[in-house]
Amino acid sequence: MTTGKSRPSCFTAYPLEDYSAHRDDIQRALQRVLERGHYILGSEVATFEQEFASFVGVAHSIGVANGTDAIELLLRALDIQEGSSVAVPSQTAVASVSAIVRAGATPLFVDVDPVTFTMLPESLDQAIHSPAGTQLKAVLAVHLYGHPAEMDELRGLCDGHNLILLEDCAQSHGAMYYGKPVGSIGRGASFSFYPTKNLGAIGDGGAVATNDTALADKVRWLRQYGWRERYISDFDGINSRLDELQAAILRVKLPFLIPNNKRRRSLAAIYEEGLSDLPPIQMPVSRPCREHAYHLYVIRVKQRDALMKYLTSRGIPTARHYPAAVHQQPGYAALAQRSPPLPNTEALVPEILSLPLHPYLTREAVKYTIDAIRDFFS
Repeated sequence: MTTGKSRPSCFTAYPLEDYSAHRDDIQRALQRVLERGHYILGSEVATFEQEFASFVGVAHSIGVANGTDAIELLLRALDIQEGSSVAVPSQTAVASVSAIVRAGATPLFVDVDPVTFTMLPESLDQAIHSPAGTQLKAVLAVHLYGHPAEMDELRGLCDGHNLILLEDCAQSHGAMYYGKPVGSIGRGASFSFYPTKNLGAIGDGGAVATNDTALADKVRWLRQYGWRERYISDFDGINSRLDELQAAILRVKLPFLIPNNKRRRSLAAIYEEGLSDLPPIQMPVSRPCREHAYHLYVIRVKQRDALMKYLTSRGIPTARHYPAAVHQQPGYAALAQRSPPLPNTEALVPEILSLPLHPYLTREAVKYTIDAIRDFFS
C-alpha cells in the first residue's frame, strides 16, 4: 500500500456544516418563535406540516416528536396492536422494529435484496405463507440508505393478502419511485428529522405522511393524549409533538433538500467512477425509475474491517450501518425464531461499510477517499 495524497481538511461533521450553511436564517426563525411566545403546536408546526405534505405529495403531514413515534402512531391509528404482526426487514435501524414492539404488535423479520438492501418481495411472500404469517396485518417497507424499496411488487403482495403497506422514509427524504416521492405510495409513511438525516432538525423530530384523512386525524389525536377536544382523551394517546423551534428550523432547510440531494448524487457519481472497476467492491446502485436520496453511501466488501481500519488510519471517517441486523441483537433475538431464513441479511452485515457522503463534502475529500481505497487494494 502506498501513502497516497495528503489528507484534505474537509471531513467535517455534516450536522454542523448544515447549521453553518443556514446559520443566519435559523437564528431569525428561532427569534421569531421565541418572540411569538407560542411554543407547542403553533403556527410553525402547522405551516411546516403543510409545506412538507406538499413536498411529499400527500394531503396530510403530522409533526411528531421523532421518527420512531411516527411508526408507532401510524400502527396505533390503524389498530395494529397486540395480536398482530408487522413484516419488517431485519437490516434496518432498530427504531423500525422498536416502534412495532412499542405499538404492541410483533415484528416478523423479512430478508433484503443483496444489492439494494431493501425488502425482498420473495422473502415477504415466504413470510406471508409461514405459520407466523396468519397474524400479519401490515408491511413496513424501509427505503434503506435512501434507495426506494420495490413498492410495486410489495403492493401486489399486500393487496393480494389484505395487508396494509406502510413506508419507513427515515433515510429517504426526496427519493423518487417511478416519478412518485417516497412517502406518498403506501397507506401511510413515517419520517425522521434526526440531525444527520437529509432533512435534519437540530434535535429530534418526525412526521407521519398520508393521503388518508381519517388516518391523519387519528394520528393527530393520538400524538397529544388522544384529545379530540382539549383535556378530553377519547383514545389512549401519548405525548409526541413536533416542537415549534424544530419546525421553524425545518422550514428553513426544506427548500434546500432537492439541491442537497442533487449534490449527494453528484458525489456518489464520483465514487462510482473512481471505484467501479475494483472487483472486491460492490457499489451502491440506483435501479431504473428510482431516484436515490443517498442518505448514506454504503459499499459491500469482504475485507470490510481491514479496509475500515486502513481508512481510519488515513483520517477518513467511516461507519457500519449497521454492525448487527436487528434479529442478531440481544433485545430482539427471540423474535428471529418465528421469521423465515434471512441469508442475504446475515451475509451482508459483516461486509457493509459507509463512506463519507453529505452535501457539504468536497470533491477533493471524495477523491482522497477513492485514492485511499485504491491504495488499500494495491
